[in-house]
Amino acid sequence: MTEPIPEDFDSTAHEERNVATVAATDREEFLALLPHYYRGEMSQSGNLLSRLDLTTDWAIVAVTAVLALAFQGGDVSAYLLLIGIVGVSLFLLFDVRRYRVYDASRARIRLIEENVFANALEPSDAVLEAWRAELAEDLRRPTFKVSYWEAISRRLRRIYYPLYLLLGIAWLFRITLYTPKETWTQTASVPGVSGPIVVAVVAAFFLAATVVTVWPRGREAKGEFHGEKSGRWKD
Repeated sequence: MTEPIPEDFDSTAHEERNVATVAATDREEFLALLPHYYRGEMSQSGNLLSRLDLTTDWAIVAVTAVLALAFQGGDVSAYLLLIGIVGVSLFLLFDVRRYRVYDASRARIRLIEENVFANALEPSDAVLEAWRAELAEDLRRPTFKVSYWEAISRRLRRIYYPLYLLLGIAWLFRITLYTPKETWTQTASVPGVSGPIVVAVVAAFFLAATVVTVWPRGREAKGEFHGEKSGRWKD
């Protein structure tokens, strides 16, 4: 039977937060504690990745539904595809937030893998205290490891820019060849906005999306494999 918690117990007190001080100074205690933490981080990272994939799946479903509705015939307007672009943009914003949280968790995992398991297989001159202090500080005050703009650029490049292109090409086809009885200015218009203005706004949007996607940036993300060349043992 567990003892009741004292009324004056303060979990944020210095002495209560240092219950693992023994493990910090005893190598065997530390190495016994580390696998449990590693498994916890791996589980959390897996859950975050599942949420990230779920956002992507819903974005693809939304694009598929919009394309099916836009070309089913009848009185369906071409601007339904523009509504699809807005919807994909909302999914992108959700995705970027989840991607940055996932990358922060994955960065901690990589820190352990690089400094514990990699050194156990092939020892290096890495200083043990340095990476432990870095990991401890991030556990006390978690921070994002990848900037917002890099996250947008990477998610656009990997997933969302092709979805934008698909919707954009479908929209161009819809306002030109699909309705030969109307001029493109008539088909492209939306209630209250003329066709040329709509085309200009869409063109500006795709120009901005292209710039953000291809603009070169220094890589800060830790949560994904990077580079096109495989290792020698993977050839």
